[in-house]
Amino acid sequence: MKHTEAILEENRKFLELLAQKYPNIQTASTEIINLEAILNLPKGTEHFLSDIHGEYEPFLHILKNASGVIKSKVDAIFGNTITEEERRKLATLIYYPEEKLALIKKQGGASADWYRITLHRLMEVCRVSASKYTRSKVRKALPKDFEYIIDELLHSSGRDHDKDQYYEQIIRTIIETDRADAFIVAIARLIQRLVIDHLHIIGDLFDRGPGADIILDHLCSYHKVDIQWGNHDMLWMGAAAGQEACMAVVLTNCIKYNNFDTLEDGYGINVRPLATFAMETYGSDPCTCFMPKTTNDADVSDHDEVLAAKILKAIAIIQFKLEGQVILQHPEYHMDDRLLLRHVNFAAGTVELGGKDYPMCDTHFPTIDPQNPYELTAEESGLVEKLRLSFLHSEKLQRHVNFLFHHGSMYLVCNGNVLYHGCIPMEPDGSFTTVRLGDREVAGRAYLDEADRLVRQGYYGKSDSPEKMEGMDFMWYLWCGPKSPLCGKNRITTFERYFVADQSTWEEHKDPYYKIGYTEAGADAILREFGLTLKRSKIINGHMPVKIKKGENPVKAGGKLLVIDGGLSRPYQ
Repeated sequence: MKHTEAILEENRKFLELLAQKYPNIQTASTEIINLEAILNLPKGTEHFLSDIHGEYEPFLHILKNASGVIKSKVDAIFGNTITEEERRKLATLIYYPEEKLALIKKQGGASADWYRITLHRLMEVCRVSASKYTRSKVRKALPKDFEYIIDELLHSSGRDHDKDQYYEQIIRTIIETDRADAFIVAIARLIQRLVIDHLHIIGDLFDRGPGADIILDHLCSYHKVDIQWGNHDMLWMGAAAGQEACMAVVLTNCIKYNNFDTLEDGYGINVRPLATFAMETYGSDPCTCFMPKTTNDADVSDHDEVLAAKILKAIAIIQFKLEGQVILQHPEYHMDDRLLLRHVNFAAGTVELGGKDYPMCDTHFPTIDPQNPYELTAEESGLVEKLRLSFLHSEKLQRHVNFLFHHGSMYLVCNGNVLYHGCIPMEPDGSFTTVRLGDREVAGRAYLDEADRLVRQGYYGKSDSPEKMEGMDFMWYLWCGPKSPLCGKNRITTFERYFVADQSTWEEHKDPYYKIGYTEAGADAILREFGLTLKRSKIINGHMPVKIKKGENPVKAGGKLLVIDGGLSRPYQ
């Protein structure tokens, strides 16, 4: 009885709130009519992207062409009336209006007739692109400078012959008043806006490529976007919160790929103290094991490579110390096997891995105390504090990370699909892995919910509180922990790759999810876990690059799971 009364009370509160907005039958009926009409509109196009890894140029190009959607619309509209070359040129004009206009003018092709024909064609593409939205929604997207004109032209049906002259005069006046270029740019950007109703980023905006900050600047002004955090995003979020191990890994990732642009130019992180420390500590050390990775077109001098290697070694040693401190503070992470500095025989120059001694490629460790290998030196402690303050005081980084929190999450259920970056940790028998977080044991969706809560606690918690420290350390665990849903591997073998030549020690084993979850039965279990029972429901997944050139199919589990990491990152593919 009490339960029924509670339900009635909740319903009453809900109805009172509705009554404030819809005070009578007429207003409620009007809203019902509007909503029913909207439900019968064609569904807006959703665009899914994953694992961008700082590659801002291909990312911006993909957004401009909507992964080929714009060209498809141009072909559908004009396939029987203009040539393939003309359609291609029109599509390029929509992608890059300023650049294409400049080229056409340089070639002498920008005649009054060209402008008139082009404006008509652009308006037709715009009209088709806008057809799946309500007029109200389209009007909200119109550029202010041409709002009235575009609204008029969009709703010229071609059957209203009484207004033909009116519409032609609008086009003619745009050309005669030298506003055609600005109008073309406005229409092109409006088409780009209309062809994608909702953008989903399935994780990993950061690392490897040089322009994560440029990508996030663009996303901050995007009309509708959500982000499912990736393991590389989590590193930067942890660093922005002040988690020192996350910060150290961010630095090693950037320096390893000679990506100082994002650090220094993008976010104003001052790495000069680190460079000074590296030269003072490793000035005579060749640091050959730490030479940065560069793409073929990277313009990096030998001197810069050597300096970067010294900087990388300096921060990598600090990283292993800081990570060891986190592992020692959290035995519940079950990561003692990653306390590898304990297993180094500094006198013999070997490291014990899996009960076997391996010679180390580098044996110069002036900052490591063999008796207490995870203790920072006074110089390292001072350096870490300077770097931490640089991350905390980066206005742009903090603004971008706030955006990631406001528009992001561990997962998203949207339009009958579930979106997440890495995996839902599973056991070999197909059950969801149970993880203890604090005094709770969680698995499946509940694990991701609790992880989401801890991450927000780590960033927004009260400074120096135990809750904030717990959340920040868990952000690092999500980067590399053996049961992390963002990592999906039993370990990350960074130490071995630097110091051990035997590549058998580099093995990283994927979570059983990547075998079981890719089956129909596994995918069905995951969909049910997220309350999805529709036949058309899908799992949208990133993280694992799909090697299309080698014949790998991104469609898994009989079409129920889609892996969309196409490998934008040059170092990956």
